[in-house]
Amino acid sequence: MDLQVKDITGKVVGNVEADDTVWSAKPNNALLHQAVVAQQANRRQGTQDTLTRAEVNYSTRKLRSQKGSGRARLGSRKSPNLRHGGVAHGPHPRSYRQRLPKKMRRQALRVALSNHVRGESLVVLDALDIDEPKTRSIVDMVSALELNGRTLIVTGEANESVLISCANTPEVNAVEARNLSALQATSVPNLIITQDAVKAVDGLWGKGAAS
Repeated sequence: MDLQVKDITGKVVGNVEADDTVWSAKPNNALLHQAVVAQQANRRQGTQDTLTRAEVNYSTRKLRSQKGSGRARLGSRKSPNLRHGGVAHGPHPRSYRQRLPKKMRRQALRVALSNHVRGESLVVLDALDIDEPKTRSIVDMVSALELNGRTLIVTGEANESVLISCANTPEVNAVEARNLSALQATSVPNLIITQDAVKAVDGLWGKGAAS
């Protein structure tokens, strides 16, 4: 398939040939959801912890008589019913990691990219040359392309100037093509990708690459 190419001013300057395997994948919301949930789960540190009644530092002395006071039965100061007592059924360190096969991860990314094509929220740039880091350059480009909301810029190779330029724009982030994930592609309403990045993506996840 052919994707329309624009310059940084928003003017159409041509087309680029793209792999149908990557950019025309059939919708698969179940797979995409599974991949996104797995990637979000793998980001969790799992270090939350609470003290049980066996771990809080209090005396085990019984606070009052079992009978005769007219009040509820009460054991030690460690009881979860008391303030600063142990926590019942609280979180403890654990791993939230979910394993997703490579083929599923790759297909989920293809589906996410194809969704941007179908939704007309994908912009292919002929080039993104920024000589020195400058936030204004990114802001002006996004404005010229008439994009609203969060935007992800995908470059063919690591571009430090682009990364630094995006640092002060909370609505715009940048990523190298080889590090692109289904979670990143799905979490933004707008996707900007350079021609070099299109070729890199096709080489990594296209028909000629290993599935």
